Amino acid sequence: MTFHPESDLQGSIARLFVYPVKSCAGTEVREALLTEAGLEPDRAWMVVDAQGVFLTQRTLPRMALVRPEVAGDALVLRAPGMPDLRLDADAAPVPATVTVWKDTVPAWDTGDAAARWFSAFLGQPCRLVRFDPAHRRLSSSDWTGGLEAPNRFSDGFPVLVASEASLDDLNQRLQAAGHATVGMERFRPNVVFAGMQAHDEDRVDRVRIDTGAGQEVHLQLVKPCARCPIPDIDPATALSHPAVGDTLRTYRQDKRLDGAITFGMNAIVRQGAGQVLRVGQPIAADLCFD
Repeated sequence: MTFHPESDLQGSIARLFVYPVKSCAGTEVREALLTEAGLEPDRAWMVVDAQGVFLTQRTLPRMALVRPEVAGDALVLRAPGMPDLRLDADAAPVPATVTVWKDTVPAWDTGDAAARWFSAFLGQPCRLVRFDPAHRRLSSSDWTGGLEAPNRFSDGFPVLVASEASLDDLNQRLQAAGHATVGMERFRPNVVFAGMQAHDEDRVDRVRIDTGAGQEVHLQLVKPCARCPIPDIDPATALSHPAVGDTLRTYRQDKRLDGAITFGMNAIVRQGAGQVLRVGQPIAADLCFD
């Protein structure tokens, strides 16, 4: 039976990604627990400088080469030329105060071993912190319609969605201009949808996901994702080339963000926190136009 056959769009979850450490490599998964603050353990850790300010690939592209993995109660860090580092997620942490964009939030410092590891690999003093789950860092109410939507160390919203069709469209344009195609990893989404047309995610308000046994998750797509230079960075090499950004600039200027270049949509969890998202689950949505 088709899930919500009356809906304008039907499709499925094609891929799922979590990014345990903000701006480091993601992990593709087959399933993930959805919390009101996003997929577990998405953006639960973050690298900060000596002043406690967050660091990203925007200024340190080598962060793309750090491959975190959550293994049981431990966070394992791997990077080229570095020994693997295993951190006990339940080790006694040290309180810290850190800054991510305009928000100053409480966090937990993960210790000197992680600080030495990241400092050596990134070539500057830095530390690794973990989000304090007792703190509620809220997404911008300007875009959530006044609803409280918590997130951890993400740029601003708990879930980022994109579609396979949107990437296919971009890759066709890249090839036509003589450039190599790119993978979805460049855009760092959490949930990738199949069955939509290119950028249909821009044109829907709420996506319903069938998680089985009569249960549904509702993701409300609230804000286009403005793109910085990170999609130009090859996640396999940390080398940057402007082809992706230059191509997007020719057709993805979004009037909702005063002409900023966008790809994908930020979402909040309206229903279903505590359920598990899995690759292959059916989705349904209705198109909406201003």
